[in-house]
Amino acid sequence: MAKQVSKLILQRRERVARILPVLKSLYPDARCSLVHKSPLELLVATILSAQCTDERVNIVTKTLFKKYRAPSDYARVPQEELEKDIQSTGFFRNKAKSIRAMAQSLIDKHNGIVPQTMEELVALAGVGRKTANVVLGNAFGKNVGVTVDTHVTRLSNRLGLTKQIDAVKIEQDLILIVPPQDWTIWSHLLIYHGRAICKALRPRCEVCPLLPDCPHGQKVMKERAADS
Repeated sequence: MAKQVSKLILQRRERVARILPVLKSLYPDARCSLVHKSPLELLVATILSAQCTDERVNIVTKTLFKKYRAPSDYARVPQEELEKDIQSTGFFRNKAKSIRAMAQSLIDKHNGIVPQTMEELVALAGVGRKTANVVLGNAFGKNVGVTVDTHVTRLSNRLGLTKQIDAVKIEQDLILIVPPQDWTIWSHLLIYHGRAICKALRPRCEVCPLLPDCPHGQKVMKERAADS
């Protein structure tokens, strides 16, 4: 069994080695879509991005970040006022509660500074592993893990790099096959590709340069050929 697992991991690593340079050439400017100028801004924006598009978050934070500049600003604002400021991102009551509690934790435990370790970040209110990975990778340049969102979930499965649907388990699979120095950019590349070509409802497999390494894409093309 161990030999079979090792062989599978090796095959997936080889596939990633072929896919990565193609994606990097396709999206040389791939980066975090959330507009931010500090670790705190990215932390808040990532919390707001849950069940919300990055475009909508950027619209909201353009005003929000002018009003709230420090953890104390978020910690002291009344719950109802912050809810109103972020309402259009959805789930605004829980998000406002999490942001206020997160900010208070930064003040109480970290001297108002966003910490730079996974353990300290996930201990903050409203911060899970996905959010921590975003902050560590993009605000601090630390490749601690792989950010797994809906695009990364979809493409990783379609490309045959995992069979999992749980984000934590997907990350565990990807960590074994993606080079550590590429963990942060890997997520951005898949997100860009997911938006441009590998769409959820009708992927553009016919123009996808990853088709030779995509089991799902090859299946789709066979089905389309059979229907034509």
